[in-house]
Amino acid sequence: MTQHVDVVVVGGGQAGLAAGYHLRRRGLDFIVLDADPAPSGSWQHMWESLHLFSPAEHSSLPGRLMPAQTGETYPGAGHVVDYLTDYEKRYDLPVQHGTRVDAVRRDGERLLVETDTGTWRVKAVASATGTWSRPFLPALPGRGTFTGRQLHTVDYRRPADFAGQRVIVVGGGNSGAQIAADLTLDGHVDVTWVTERPPRFLADDIDGRALFDVATARRRALDAGRSDSGGVASLGDIVAVPPVRAARDTGLLHAKPMFAQLTATSARWDNGSHTHADAVIWCTGFRPALTHLAPLNLRRARGHIPTDGTRALDEPRLHLLGYGDWTGPASATLIGVGRTARDAVREVTGLLS
Repeated sequence: MTQHVDVVVVGGGQAGLAAGYHLRRRGLDFIVLDADPAPSGSWQHMWESLHLFSPAEHSSLPGRLMPAQTGETYPGAGHVVDYLTDYEKRYDLPVQHGTRVDAVRRDGERLLVETDTGTWRVKAVASATGTWSRPFLPALPGRGTFTGRQLHTVDYRRPADFAGQRVIVVGGGNSGAQIAADLTLDGHVDVTWVTERPPRFLADDIDGRALFDVATARRRALDAGRSDSGGVASLGDIVAVPPVRAARDTGLLHAKPMFAQLTATSARWDNGSHTHADAVIWCTGFRPALTHLAPLNLRRARGHIPTDGTRALDEPRLHLLGYGDWTGPASATLIGVGRTARDAVREVTGLLS
């Protein structure tokens, strides 16, 4: 059975909810299709100790400030789950959970959104599937021969799962530093942290508020034809959130250079040294989850779809929300996605009229 609606939003996480908020305000006929059975998108799958980079008041979606978490300057992942769950309910957003979108296709003047529960025929699509469902693992020699556990950031939950084990954490970004710190501070795990280059910590007084401002200033400069300042990347790679700072300042958080290969039981470096490992946690990033858009044949270099703002250049009925700076400055953050969602919905409203 084919159902009809003006707009389908694919994904019910922070980007999808921000789009839903603005679509609701504009009075448009829309549905949000989300593969997860429960609200809050990828936040419900995060590790237990994860905290935001910014205070609650600087981590909000449009229309509703995130309340502070008692006893915490930087809210934890569970607090974000509660906030997003309440947000969806507060604005009575039509989110259909447990529905996986398999494909988006052209159908004359409309787009067909094919799901595992049926098909929707629509005038516009906002894709807000993020990256969490597409973890990236590097093609490293020996990775297929290692007999211990191999996990990605998406699989990590708590230090107790690795008590008494030797664990190698790979990755010099925020996830790698936070998970290495989490395991190290626990005291019951033998941790080796390895990074491609020496870790670059941001100044201790820089958090998500400053990062959002820097990302926004960079985008404005580029749009105005000025030189690229480098944005957030020019400041460093790792936000020194309290656990990372504690592990670093007590001398527990040391990074070794990236190893050359894995064997059945260890990691080996070019100089012949090796470290035994029971598990390797790959904190090596993600790729955009865009396979549902493959029938539109829009991807170009690096797997990205060329956009003007959030609008796909080769398919003006499609907008992309929350995938990173290429879909808006800081658009992969709670505070940043609201602005790009507002602009996207404004364009969609113009298209429909």
